[in-house]
Amino acid sequence: MSGFDKSWLALREPADLAARDPGLVEHIVGWLRQNARPVIVDIGCGTGSSVRALGPMFLSALQVDWRLVDYDPALLREARLQLGDDGLEYHQVDLNHLENLPLEGASVLSASAFFDLASARFCEEIAALVAKRRCAFYAALNYDGKVEWSNPHPLDRDVVRDFNQHQRMDKGLGSALGPQAVAHLQGVFESLDYRIFVAESPWILGEEEATLQQEMLKGMMRPVLEIGRLSPAEVEEWLEFRLDRVRERSSCRVGHLDILALPRA
Repeated sequence: MSGFDKSWLALREPADLAARDPGLVEHIVGWLRQNARPVIVDIGCGTGSSVRALGPMFLSALQVDWRLVDYDPALLREARLQLGDDGLEYHQVDLNHLENLPLEGASVLSASAFFDLASARFCEEIAALVAKRRCAFYAALNYDGKVEWSNPHPLDRDVVRDFNQHQRMDKGLGSALGPQAVAHLQGVFESLDYRIFVAESPWILGEEEATLQQEMLKGMMRPVLEIGRLSPAEVEEWLEFRLDRVRERSSCRVGHLDILALPRA
């Protein structure tokens, strides 16, 4: 699985926190209340953003144990440094070997900004593991392929098209689903007799998120160049236009979807 720098994860975390759909979180709390000592297994945990996002929402309602899973030992060390050990376990697992996931007694399998990077086969295999244990599944902040800017540029549509194509390339877990991830997950869990809830969770980026906008734009450049439909000169001109607009306080909406799957009684 392709890793992410902890500085990028820290930069995006406030936008992720603001974007999560609160209605789905309320459903999760209701599900967890049915468990005597609920356990959340969070895969691709990074530095623990899911704990920081959801933990405060659980404090007044129930006590939750977390098992944080990532392949990157540096990110796991950072997560432990930030979160400590009270009610948390840390597991280094290569997600190409799902049999090593610590799912015993799990109430929820969760992930954030993850499943758009995974393949159809991976989603089907992990759904089968979840269904076997009749636990819930919660995947937040899956990129849906839609990016809109307050100041249009003639190449916006082409850049997003090529970026989305690149998102469907192999990120370490097979050919990624990219913007089709939530639709595929929904179909898989419906076939396993789960109730499905889907909600939008877009980034709304304005002046206060200027640095995040800038880094996101720079991060789009290499994938678009690798697709090769646009010339380097075209991509460079587009990037300069976009960075100039950020300095002029432009805004941006990046679409994401949250999905929650609950087993039927």
